[in-house]
Parts: sequence; structure tokens; C-alpha cells
Amino acid sequence: MEFKKALVTGGAGFIGSHIAQDLLSNNIETIVVDNLYMGKEEYIPSGCRFVKMDIMDADKLEDMFDGVDIVFHQAAHVTIRNSIDNFYNDAYTNIMGTVNVINAVMKKNVKKLIYASSMGVYGQALSLPMKEDQKLEPTSPYGISKLAAEKYCLQMAEFGSFDAVALRYFNTFGTKQTLTPYVGVITIFINRLLEGKVPLIFGDGKQIRDFVSVLDIARANILAMKHGKNGQVMNIGSGKGTTVNEVAQMIIDRMDGGIKPEYGSPQAGEPGDSIADITRAREFINYEPRYFLSDKIDEIIEWNKRR
Repeated sequence: MEFKKALVTGGAGFIGSHIAQDLLSNNIETIVVDNLYMGKEEYIPSGCRFVKMDIMDADKLEDMFDGVDIVFHQAAHVTIRNSIDNFYNDAYTNIMGTVNVINAVMKKNVKKLIYASSMGVYGQALSLPMKEDQKLEPTSPYGISKLAAEKYCLQMAEFGSFDAVALRYFNTFGTKQTLTPYVGVITIFINRLLEGKVPLIFGDGKQIRDFVSVLDIARANILAMKHGKNGQVMNIGSGKGTTVNEVAQMIIDRMDGGIKPEYGSPQAGEPGDSIADITRAREFINYEPRYFLSDKIDEIIEWNKRR
């Protein structure tokens, strides 16, 4: 299947802007649709066509799909903790926004949809590493909305004339991550230290996370474009586990050695330990992580300093 024109929802954001850059590198005409709520126009790679738009505007969104071969749906409310207090907006954007995208895909005869799913669909790990076929019991409204949207994509692909692939991202790190109180523990820790504060860890810090580079996430999307088959669901992670305590210490050692992090109460909705089983991604799309946190942490610190 050949692709000449792509559309990236949320393409001015952390992950979407990296995907857009990789699409341009593959000589694919790229449209970025973003409402700039979290994304930033300066993150959009030169060479993309940018349209400031919300995916909730179904009629205008549909017009953007003319001639598009493939869609990378990245736009979402991405926060576990904040989804509890704002469950309505979370569900409205993540579910109905995705329905709007699917509707446009079907009406405009788009060939393929790559959906940005999340490890939040799993909830508590039944075993580690986490396999795609384990029982899915999300522990937050965010996880529920991402799972519902994932199922809409895959089921409508069965009924429609397009292919759909779902990529379940694990804890993504890298440059261009927007600072919020809710998402991106690495970015949050770095910025607290830059402000003269100590890292704040919720819980005992022993919880394990799979930290995956945004560069690997973007490359996985390109591989899914080229090799992913209809209905495939794949974890995209590093396949390695790191505790939150280890992350905090890694950053402290580089920025302000000798201080100790503070600890707060565990946050509602947060899942337990998580490590991705990436066997499927290796087999289906030839994915292999290339970048690890210890190799990239200095670059991320320097980017946040410049920002």
C-alpha cells in the first residue's frame, strides 16, 4: 500500500510533531491539524501544512481529509490524574473526537488509520511484562476513554474500507513535551529542579514504569504505516522497567546532586507497575527501541533549560 499524503491530528504536540517530521523525511506530504491547546505552532516541522482546528468540529475536520491516504490520530486529552476531575471532557474529546476522525476517514476513503492508544487501557498488570491479550481493566477515566476509542477504530475498520492499527504507548520521554502538573514525570522533575524545588514523588517511588523515547514512538508509527496489518494492536515501549525513584535520582545526580526527593500520597487512578511486552511489535512491524533514558536524559535537561 502506497501513501503520498498524511494527516496528523495533534501534530503540533509532543509526539505528533515528531511523527510529522518523520513523515516529511519519508517524502510524504503532511497536514497537521491541532487546536494548540497543548501543542505549539513552533514545534510543527517546516514543510507541513498547518490548520488550526479542533477535532470536535466534525464538519470542518472532514474537509481536511480530501486526498489523504493515511491518518495518524494523536489528538487527545492525555492525563490519568486530571481525567478523574474532568471525566466528561476527557470522554468527550477522546471518544467522540475519535469518532469524528473515523467518520471522516470513512467518508473520504482514507486507506489507513494509525491510532495512538495507551498503556492506560491495561490498569493493573496481571504479570510483567504486559501482553496485549491480558484482561483490560482501566483504573482511570482516561484509560476507559482510550480503550473505547481504540475499539471504535478497530471495529469500524472491520465494517469499513480502511485499515486500522492501534499502538499502545508506554511512558514517553523526550524533547517538546509540554509541562503540565499531570503528565510527564521526567519533564516535571527537571522543571522543579530548574525552579529550585525538589522532585515530588507520589507514593513510595518503587513503582516501575517503561520509559520509551518519543523518537522510538514516532518511528514505530512509520513502521506501522509500512508494515502494520488491519486490526493489529501493539505495545510500543522500551521493554525495560525503571522505578520512579531511579528516574528522580538520575536527574538529581545530573542537576543538583545531594538533595533528596519529597514524597506525597499515591494518586487516584494511577496504575501499578508497567513494562511493555514488545514481542508483537518486533514480529509485526520490525520495531526495536533504539534510545534509552540514560542515553537521552542530558539532552532532555538541556532542552528544558533552553525552553
